[in-house]
Parts: sequence; C-alpha cells; structure tokens
Amino acid sequence: MGKRYKHVYPEIKDWPISKLSEDRVNFIKEINEEVVKRLTKKYGENLHEPLTKTAYLELIRIKEEPWKVDPPQDRQFWKGIQSKIVKNEQKEEAEEQILNQKLLHAVVNRYSEEIVGTFKEKTFLFARRFLTRFFNRLLNTAASRNFERFLSNKHKLEDRLLLRGQIETVRSLMKKGTVVIVPTHHSNLDSILIGYILDTFAGLPLFSYGAGLNLYNTGYTAYYMNRMGAYRVDRRKKNPIYLETLKTMSTLSIERGVNSLFFPGGTRSRSGALETKFKLGLVGTATEAQRRIYEKGEDTKVFIVPLVISYHFVLEANYLIQGHLTKVGKEKYLKSKDEFHSVRKQLKFLWDFFSASNEITMTFGKPMDVVGNSVDENGISYDRKDRVVEVKDYFLTDGKIIANKQREQEYTKHLGDKILERFFADNIVLTSHLVAYSAFKVLEKSNPDLDLYALLRLPTEDFIFPTDKLEKVVGDLKAKLLEMEQNDKVKISEDLRKLTPKEIIDNGVKKMGTYHPMKPLKFNKKGELISQRFRTLYFYHNRLENYGLEKYISLVEKPKSKNTTVKA
Repeated sequence: MGKRYKHVYPEIKDWPISKLSEDRVNFIKEINEEVVKRLTKKYGENLHEPLTKTAYLELIRIKEEPWKVDPPQDRQFWKGIQSKIVKNEQKEEAEEQILNQKLLHAVVNRYSEEIVGTFKEKTFLFARRFLTRFFNRLLNTAASRNFERFLSNKHKLEDRLLLRGQIETVRSLMKKGTVVIVPTHHSNLDSILIGYILDTFAGLPLFSYGAGLNLYNTGYTAYYMNRMGAYRVDRRKKNPIYLETLKTMSTLSIERGVNSLFFPGGTRSRSGALETKFKLGLVGTATEAQRRIYEKGEDTKVFIVPLVISYHFVLEANYLIQGHLTKVGKEKYLKSKDEFHSVRKQLKFLWDFFSASNEITMTFGKPMDVVGNSVDENGISYDRKDRVVEVKDYFLTDGKIIANKQREQEYTKHLGDKILERFFADNIVLTSHLVAYSAFKVLEKSNPDLDLYALLRLPTEDFIFPTDKLEKVVGDLKAKLLEMEQNDKVKISEDLRKLTPKEIIDNGVKKMGTYHPMKPLKFNKKGELISQRFRTLYFYHNRLENYGLEKYISLVEKPKSKNTTVKA
C-alpha cells in the first residue's frame, strides 16, 4: 500500500505558482521586455524579417487550421500587422526600426497573454475534492459492484495509484530550490494523473506545465485549465517570435522559483517504448534560468527530477501505434480516431482500470542538477566520482558568470543523456510488459523470414502461442531483469518478483487486455493463448525494447501455428 505525505507547503498561498499568478500582470510585462530585447539583439536592424515570417505563417494557420479557442479577430490582427510591416519599410531606417519594435512588442504581448495561465485556489480545491471522490467512488463501485460497498471506502486509492522512488529526497529539495519534473509520456491522461498524485500522495505544490491549446477548445475543459496554473502551448505555431516567447516565459518562471513539469519527449510515445529522442528546448530553459539566478548573485539551485510512469494498458495504444507505424514504415494504415477525445472512452478506460485491480506506478528517479550531476537530499551536487562540485563553476568565464549559449546547449544535451539514463534505470517493469515482450519475440522467432510489417499483417487466427516456450522465455528474461536491477539498470514490480513464469503470464495477459476490445493476448475457450491484434501486442512489447534482452532468448525449435507445423 502507498503512503500519503503531508504537504510541504500546507498553505496554498505559499505555493510558487500561486504567487506567480498574483503577479501575472508584471510577469507578462517582464516577458515582453525580455523577448523584445532578445529578438532585437538577434536580428538587429532586420526586425521586419521575424515579423514578416510570423505574420505569413499565422495567416496560413488561420486559413488551414482554425480553432474555436483562437483569439477573437485573429485574422484582422495579423492582416493589420502585415500591412504595417509594409508601410514601415517605406520609412527612414531609424524610424522603421522604432516602428517595428512597437509591432514586435504588440505581437509578443498577444502571445504572452495567450501563453501565461492563471491559478485560482477555489477552482483547484474543487478539482482536488472532485477527483478524490470520483476516483474513490469509481474504485469501490468497480471493485465491489455492490451498492453498500459503493458507499464505503474499503478499497484504497493508494493500492491503485502508486508512488515510488526518491520521494523523500524530492520533498526535501522542494525547500532548497526549484524542482523541474521531467516525466515519460504515454497517454493524454498523464498530466491529470501526475498532478493529482503529486498533490494528493507526495504532498507537493502544484507544478506549472504546458497544456496543448487544443484542450481549451471545449468549454468545461477550458474553464478549469484556465484556472489550474497550466500555461498554453499551441503546437501549430512554429514561428520565431512565438517560440522565443514560450521559452522566455519558461526561463523567467523557473527563475522566479516556480516548480515546472516538462515532457522531454515532447508528445506521447507513439511506439509504446520509453522515449530515446528528446526535444530539449524547454528543458534548456532550466539551464538558462540557473545561470541567470547566479548572475543576480543568488545561490538558489534548480533540480531536475525524472519521473517514469508505468501502465498495464494505455487508453490510446491502438491509435498511437498506427501513427508510429505509418510514420516509420511509410505504410498505408487506416487512421483510427484518438480515443482520448471521447468522454465515453475515457470513462470506460477508468472503469476497466479500477475493476481489474490494475495499478499505475509513478517512480521518482535520482534527482540531478542542470548539468546532470546527481544531488542528495540537501541539494549538494556530486560528479561521477562522487566528489562535491559547485554548479556555479560551470558558468564561469575568467571568474565571472557569463552567458555562453553554445556551452549551455552542451550542458542541456548532457542533461538529456542523463535523463534518458534514469528513464531506463527507474522504469518499473510490470508483468504485462514482460509478457508482451516475450510473446512478440516468440512470434518473431516463429517467422524469421518476415519483416515487421509483414509480421503484423499475418492473420491472428492462424497462430497459437505455445505456453511452454513462452514460460521459458519469461523465466529467462525475469532472471536477467533481476540481475539488471542489481546493477541499477532497471526496476521490477513486486508482482513480477514474486510470481512464477506461469503466474506472470496469467497476470500479464489479464491486465494488459483489460481495456482493449481486440485483445493483444487472451486465452480462448480451449485455454490456448492467442492474439486478436498483433499491432497492439507490438505496442506493449516496445516498452522493453532497447534493453538488449533479445540476446537472452533461446528457442531450440520454432512454435507451431494452428494450420502449419514449422520445424527448427
């Protein structure tokens, strides 16, 4: 059973995100001034260049991909900017520069007002109470299917929503600096669940995080998102002014001590694997914020904490893997609708999750500083040889704190490598992960002449997974995973640790297939193990890809299918 911690800051008014919201007007002014200064320094007398490109791209966006949440009179605004840019080009050079700076300020302010969110304590408290009651009632109803037990709280959320890892260290670091959480990302439910678990179980103040602007397209969602401290990210906007405004907002927010959350993978893992390629733009703002803090003569540190989320099944698995296969394999797959955008699908997902006694595990990895050194509970940094180091020294040039963009980019790249290392080391392998991986490897070894795409097109009704061979693979890989755990390369769940290979298969098949109508694996009426959709099985298999486990699988002879006997 999990543990609930008392809040690090019991009074919500003391939360950094609450203080930032109270000073929202000044914060936006600060962003505007900093962005204009940065772009002026970058483009000099050629401010018309970013302005022209931005106006052009925005008018294309408005024409090709308009959203309800877009600002009013959006097209008129950008047509006006475009017209003024042309008029300014007819002015004298000095006057043109002044007028373009005013235009730049107007554009940046429009973006700042859009990006920066607000935080309302009453809305947050309501959401906290609602989610707790909702999850508790859903858990007890689904688990008992009995009205009397529906009214009780016999079943505990702590048994389903599990928090593991460096919890005490992270709580300690909260009072010694600014914490930036960097989680894995597999579902659109991640943000809600992370926020709820960190608040309710870890006792941490609310984190600032980026929410896709598309989530604001519906009234109820927009109402709560606008008041829960999230900042808005519009992924349609790729222009230089918007991107600079977004990064500057993040840098200044962390500099002000606001704890933040970034998904370094950028979006959900479409393959189902742990992310290996990161988008480090926002992560880099933590490095820049640390340097700016030192420039002001302050010693507050910024801490980076990896967070690994482990699901037995993912709501959008089938949709995500189709997108991955289409992109990587260039194959023509039929598009399926993203299940997340159906309320009915979301509720069914949660019902199935609770009724099947499934658990979601979140694991805090080892915290580090902005250059990738590990830190202890007191915020002291240690290098690879466990020597105490001063992070400030990394930003010195001739004894002074100096901004060096290339140097900071290298620090961020190294930090990304360290985050990736911790993702793999702190990943908790569930029974469903091992069973899916083992079963798909058995399928591959049964058809050595087929590439992945040909394999996925095989008729599922023609293949039976031989349980004796599968048990051997599961047993061998469990032994290897236990060895890897001893070397801090991975972690395994308690179920996986204590169950026999046969029990692991039964447990993993049951939990992996809970939600999906077309099961990745299931036992048919004859007790034979089959798959109804190889593609979804492949998605869950990918969770353990990149660990190098395939070389520990040895099958002397190939398994049999329903209609064919394949000899070794």
